[in-house]
Amino acid sequence: MSAKQSGLEAGLDPEEEVTDVVCDEADLRDGEMMEVEVGDHNVLLVRCDGVYSAISNQCTHYGAPLSEGVLSGYRVRCPWHGSCFNVKTGDLEEYPGIDCLPCHKVKVENNKVYVSVKKRIRGQPKRVKWMGVRDQSVSHTVMLLGGGAASLMCAETLRQENYGGRIIMVSRDNLLPYDKTRLSKVMNAESDSLLMRRMDFFHKHDIEVWLKKEALSIDTNKKTVTFRDGLIQSYDQILIATGCRAKSLDCPGANLERVLMLETPEDARCVHYACTGCRTVVVGTSFIGMEVAAYLLDTSSSMTVIGSSELPYQKTLGREIGKVTMTMLEEKGVTFYMNDAVAEVQGENRRVKAVKLKSGITIEADLLIVAIGVSPNSEFLEGSRVRMDSKNYVIVDEYMRTNITDVYCAGDLTSFPLKMAKGQKVSLGHWQIAQAHGRIAALNMLCREVELNTVPYYWTVLFGRTIRYAGYGEGYTEMVLKGKFENMKFLALYLKDGEVVAAAGLNVEPAVSVVAERLAEGRVITKAEAESDDLSWLKLEPM
Repeated sequence: MSAKQSGLEAGLDPEEEVTDVVCDEADLRDGEMMEVEVGDHNVLLVRCDGVYSAISNQCTHYGAPLSEGVLSGYRVRCPWHGSCFNVKTGDLEEYPGIDCLPCHKVKVENNKVYVSVKKRIRGQPKRVKWMGVRDQSVSHTVMLLGGGAASLMCAETLRQENYGGRIIMVSRDNLLPYDKTRLSKVMNAESDSLLMRRMDFFHKHDIEVWLKKEALSIDTNKKTVTFRDGLIQSYDQILIATGCRAKSLDCPGANLERVLMLETPEDARCVHYACTGCRTVVVGTSFIGMEVAAYLLDTSSSMTVIGSSELPYQKTLGREIGKVTMTMLEEKGVTFYMNDAVAEVQGENRRVKAVKLKSGITIEADLLIVAIGVSPNSEFLEGSRVRMDSKNYVIVDEYMRTNITDVYCAGDLTSFPLKMAKGQKVSLGHWQIAQAHGRIAALNMLCREVELNTVPYYWTVLFGRTIRYAGYGEGYTEMVLKGKFENMKFLALYLKDGEVVAAAGLNVEPAVSVVAERLAEGRVITKAEAESDDLSWLKLEPM
């Protein structure tokens, strides 16, 4: 009887283990990893510097197989969305995942590699990192303004670092932090299914959550925040993470019924159910606008998209990918009006009837969805000493510090220095960036002096196809293409000053994650390397 059989049939104690021979010692060389099975548990086996380690093989974000990702030293990067894990400890090292991975014992005997999995964690591919609780003897208070990813990661990091003071997370929403990336991808999702953590988690770790409470002003001299309901709350350190809001149309008829925007799960469900059988018009060819148009196409009687540029994503992904995605939607029956804008929303009985464009064209419509960008939620900072740029984004340094001592800022609201762009100040509304901001802010509140060093990573989904993007390509001067756009399998490498600064890919996993890891390590990808026919460094076969 094998160790695996004996373990499974013996009715193990929860702390006992199931052990299996997973491979011969010679099957895995240094710097390699492989997927193995121990009982019914999927495990990633890694060999680094002659030492074996084993962790769960499913990324804690959306369950991607890490064995198909990128191994760099003791770190593995997910092939789908870029989350990173330490292969020795299982700890999370890069978002968008929020949980760690369980580790498993490895031993080598007689040239055979054995992996042991505790019975109690079989079928549980996630592990919440240890977190402390409040120490009532500590009078220090950290306030987190905003109920999104940045505030959540700040709170969790503080407790992981054994901060014992009071943590207050304040949100003007009526929901706990939720996964906003899914709003335009799964528009009928119930709010509960989108939550990143549930209320018992916050109770367990002594994180106070105040919902439906909006900040009106901040006094950085007195270290107080005044809220709309009249409450004045003091703090010792504060994180400003109030994010951005969707821009509304500035034209006659913008306030008519059935002119909708996408900001909350309730908004998403409202759009989802309102579009059935409707002549739907989407204004905006950003990632959200295009995803919404693709998602609603099957249930709408017609779909029209209005864009202000010549092609979708023109400034971010470039003309070529913009053309491909536009063609994808056109072939499904979407009508585009590009290089245009809404001049007037026409109505009847206070409901949308038609959309008149600046070009003079009038489009009949029953439902109008507006996705034309965002504005920072920074009005409450007016009159304070917190420094903002010309667009009212809060300026921070590489430690997420504002110009005011003990005032930090994170997430979409910031203008921050991006290390991989040589410290250029940028404002990026990416989920993973907000999470990284929150963590760095927490560490520096605790005087750890840790700089922000993260590579932007995001994705968009159209008709079940996922385009992944890593890096910062604004101002790129050249693009090197691997594969063909028309085959729906390609990798675009964006170059600036002779170096790769970003990559976008469709059906070429894990190539985008390979580029992300290289950029994170600070290792230059030259133009010659990008143009080479040898794709082995990208973990790709010839295309």
